Amino acid sequence: MKRILFFGDSITKAGVLKGGYIDLIRQAVYNKNKQKDFELTSAGIDGNKVYDLYLRMDADVLNKNPSIVVVYIGINDIWHKTSGTGTDIEKYEVFYRAIIKKLQEKNINLILCTASVIGEKQKANPQDADLEAYSAIIRKLAVEYNCLLVDLRAAFMNYEIQHNTGHKELGILTTDGVHLNDRGNQLVAEEMLKVLSL
Repeated sequence: MKRILFFGDSITKAGVLKGGYIDLIRQAVYNKNKQKDFELTSAGIDGNKVYDLYLRMDADVLNKNPSIVVVYIGINDIWHKTSGTGTDIEKYEVFYRAIIKKLQEKNINLILCTASVIGEKQKANPQDADLEAYSAIIRKLAVEYNCLLVDLRAAFMNYEIQHNTGHKELGILTTDGVHLNDRGNQLVAEEMLKVLSL
């Protein structure tokens, strides 16, 4: 049996709730009658940033012996810059790289996810430049360490171009500009399922 662990912040934590993206992936596993082949578990904590994930890797990831870890972190690292508690991009890359190395040393397969949105306006949100820069780091690390990539930033941008013609700040894929609504959860599940190949 393959154990898939989703590692992240409040978005990951909410993913296990009914209609959340992890719940939807679990439903897809059941629909394919593969529940004996895959076990899905989550290690999401509200407000976490990349260094929080690094610090709790042993307790929350390695102790659970996963086969695959889906890393979805970066929103708070960027979002919390407005209150002076974010993570600068150099530090973000250092900690993200350390997470990858430590998990790969244990022969764990990694799926990296780019950060999605902080506000849903098309190319008009205050932290879009940071989202692009941090997502570029994740794309680079995925190539460098031969990890699978779920490019949520690109998927969300493409969806917003098609469906957010009114340039709304929230309500298309999120409830508040960050946390996922039903359609946002569906989109994340769809993008992850493409890569998970269940």
